[in-house]
Amino acid sequence: MNDTPATTGGTLDAFQHVTVIGAGVIGASWTALFLAKGLTVTVNDPLPDVEKRMREQLEEAVPALQALGLPTTDLDRNLRFEADLGRAVADADVVQENGPERLDFKQDLFARIEQATRPDTLLLSSSSSIPATAMAQSMAQPGRLVIGHPFNPPHLLPLVEVVPGQQTEPDTVKRAVAFYEALGKKPQVLHKEVPGFVANRLQAALFREAVNLVVQGVVTEQELDVIVTSSIGLRWAVAGPFRSFHVGGGPGGLPHFLQHLGPVWEDLWRDLGTPTLNEETAKLLSQDADFGETIEELASARDEGEIKVMHALGLS
Repeated sequence: MNDTPATTGGTLDAFQHVTVIGAGVIGASWTALFLAKGLTVTVNDPLPDVEKRMREQLEEAVPALQALGLPTTDLDRNLRFEADLGRAVADADVVQENGPERLDFKQDLFARIEQATRPDTLLLSSSSSIPATAMAQSMAQPGRLVIGHPFNPPHLLPLVEVVPGQQTEPDTVKRAVAFYEALGKKPQVLHKEVPGFVANRLQAALFREAVNLVVQGVVTEQELDVIVTSSIGLRWAVAGPFRSFHVGGGPGGLPHFLQHLGPVWEDLWRDLGTPTLNEETAKLLSQDADFGETIEELASARDEGEIKVMHALGLS
């Protein structure tokens, strides 16, 4: 195993000291990746057992990091813990925030972070739903903040949605993209703020119809999963919807596809379901959620499969 920290797509020289705020699932995953890339990480979280929990989560991330060719020997040698927020961020080159998804909490938090950090510290939030414009309202310099929303788990999957707020400075966006590219990620800058950003909106759309089909008795949960992984899951791993339909249009490409099959798709849109996750639906979905293995076994198999796909597509 090569134990030399690797970078992809840029340099991490300007981002050597990272403060991770929040040691939950996302924060721990980011921490694992940052440490494997040779960065010094300070973790800030008020939980009394944060050190124990963080080290346990780092151990869980080791197999995936190794499969990606990243060094894991003494993974926690550059790991620090600091309960005081001001001291935790004082020397940070980057702050990656992963706190609760509450607007009031994040507004107060980033106002405090701003006061305690250097003017050039890159301020990033992993928020999956709260826009930077709202989050930065209590900051004196809101242009310093940008969303860096990963696809979970961030130590494994390449996507990071970089979502500027209305006042985010272009240089902040540029530096965020450079940071994530140097980590080997695939940052995509969104051109405007929308609730849930892009990846989760797409998941929500597919999941809504998946729930509808199960509730209507068309398929079971297990059968639907096989359908997805045996068809569009494979196709979209190679090419997204627009590129797929462009190829599907033959020599005429997407214009030909839209001309000849557009009406068919519009009919399907009108027929899609609008289920609600009420008590009855939640009970039905929960009682059928039997996939034959424990959550830990399913998660391990998922990660192994995703790594194989990433290797095959040159994404790792």
